[in-house]
Amino acid sequence: MSSISPRIGGANEFVHYAASKGAVDVWTVGLAREVAADGVRVNAVAPGMINTELHAAAGDPERAHRNAPSIPIGRAAEPEEVASAIVWLLGDEAAYCAGAILEVSGGR
Repeated sequence: MSSISPRIGGANEFVHYAASKGAVDVWTVGLAREVAADGVRVNAVAPGMINTELHAAAGDPERAHRNAPSIPIGRAAEPEEVASAIVWLLGDEAAYCAGAILEVSGGR
């Protein structure tokens, strides 16, 4: 699981998180190239703002709602929307995907 945070930077809040997810992105692409010939597909999903209890647990229950205007679709994703992307990548329909980082970010 990646995140859009490496692309948007995580400034003033989560730089360490963005850096770790950037490492996931590099690992995803590199490992995919190493094992694709063996029939192994390595991909990642990079969610944007997700409407979960994580924000409340971190002390900011309104974070997803407050950030909605910065998302072109105008709202945070629901967890099920991210899960659908993961299920797709696991299925036969994504058989030609290797080294992909699939953004589920509402256009952010």
